[in-house]
Amino acid sequence: MAGHNANIVWHRTTVTKQDRQKTKGNKSAVLWFTGLSGAGKSTLANEVERRLHERGMHTYLLDGDNIRHGINKDLGFSPEDRAENIRRIGEVAKLFVDAGVLVLTAFISPYRADRALARGLVEDGEFIEIYVNCALEECEKRDPKGLYKKARTGEIPEFTGISSPYEEPEAPELIVKTDKKTLDESAEQVIAFLRKKGII
Repeated sequence: MAGHNANIVWHRTTVTKQDRQKTKGNKSAVLWFTGLSGAGKSTLANEVERRLHERGMHTYLLDGDNIRHGINKDLGFSPEDRAENIRRIGEVAKLFVDAGVLVLTAFISPYRADRALARGLVEDGEFIEIYVNCALEECEKRDPKGLYKKARTGEIPEFTGISSPYEEPEAPELIVKTDKKTLDESAEQVIAFLRKKGII
């Protein structure tokens, strides 16, 4: 791997993840919202975070567009850049989990292998893949950013769902059908799952 140096040794810290969780009063985990553009990932993640925050949980939301304004602003949308985008997010999410925070990530993250890599960065039970499932036709109808229209005319090459593939999760922890449920129902489904799993 580029940048890897055999002389670098992991330094163990005195304060552990469990110590930080105790201080914060909640378990930490990654809530990984994946789905097509326009499926409602960011909207749902925002609403779930709002509800968790109201319960006094320590949270942080990483949103795809926002991250591309900062840490990933040097990346495009080729398959290689998409993979690197998700790799970096996975590493950032891992740091939040270690800090004792419930981190929510809203990214298309179209490839199963990249999501599996992000899952492998944290311990069992700390990665919750939430498939925000919405029919392509509905996503195109919504088209909140006008991206599908541009993709159909060829203005945006390599657009997920049109000219670039989206690999549906094979065994997500949760499937939320945002073309069948209201935002309130969708958010409550996520909260109920977290309660059932003892995360909140």
